[in-house]
Amino acid sequence: MFDDKTILITGGTGSFGRRYVATLLARYRPRKIIVYSRDELKQFEMQQEFDAPCLRYFIGDVRDRDRLTQAMKGVDYVIHAAALKQVPAAEYNPMECIKTNIHGAENVIHAALANEVERVIALSTDKAASPINLYGATKLASDKLFVAGNNIAGGHRTVFSVVRYGNVVGSRGSVVPHFRKLIDSGATELPITDTRMTRFWISLQQGVDFVLKNFERMHGGEIFVPRIPSIRITDLAAAMAPHLPTRVIGIRPGEKLHEVMCPADDSHLTLEFGDHFVIQPSIRFFQRDTDYRYNRLGEAGTYVPQGFEYNSGSNTCFLGIEEIREFNRVALEGGVA
Repeated sequence: MFDDKTILITGGTGSFGRRYVATLLARYRPRKIIVYSRDELKQFEMQQEFDAPCLRYFIGDVRDRDRLTQAMKGVDYVIHAAALKQVPAAEYNPMECIKTNIHGAENVIHAALANEVERVIALSTDKAASPINLYGATKLASDKLFVAGNNIAGGHRTVFSVVRYGNVVGSRGSVVPHFRKLIDSGATELPITDTRMTRFWISLQQGVDFVLKNFERMHGGEIFVPRIPSIRITDLAAAMAPHLPTRVIGIRPGEKLHEVMCPADDSHLTLEFGDHFVIQPSIRFFQRDTDYRYNRLGEAGTYVPQGFEYNSGSNTCFLGIEEIREFNRVALEGGVA
């Protein structure tokens, strides 16, 4: 699907973007891959690792609609990965988070429509479902913008969908590298926020593969959610440092005990497929009547029971301590756990 196509990735120097580029280069023969991001140092460092002739590096911010519109000329597919993602930072810098995560999403939509981009997938987060923090609230607003983008497209060919998944093992700023840094520096204990805390758990490669597959599945307007395991934060600490005690430090600003990816209030819109869920749009698009029970690959889904909630605390699949240790090892080596 990506052979001889031009793909643009916003926030392309991040953990997801780097793995996405590596996967595209390994599996396909794209005409051009555009890495769009605002950090010149990260782009320089990425160029030392990826120097394929099809790669282009564009300095730009998603807050800048004119630059985005210029960058998307001739682009077939867009992956919108750029965001301000740190929960405490968003609580203390709300205006900056809104400018990037909401206004930036709006800019991506307008730039894609202006250039007749064929398909756009925006990356979301479990924190966008029933949000209690500003980061989650801005990503919920972003999700709504991308879903509604299919309605404002009018006669344009562009379609927009969203991919929502949980904590990525080893991504920058996440708990695994934080614990690893403490362990390597000789810490005598590991700080955990609450002994009851659970999280969805996914490897970076699984996230990339899920996005790739959904470019083939998408009609436009769906929120795709993978079926993935959960972990207990206490088990993660035991898997990484069985010799160290833990110390409870309390929940950080805007943090949840458990994460939700399919809220109960959306159960009437939620379809279950073999390895994922689809949340249908709550609005009806003009001049389009899509049956989301069947995707473009011919896979069939069924409606979940009313009141169903996909919650990391009540998930039917939990990883044990040894499974977490093995999952993390494979994930950090770049494989599919």
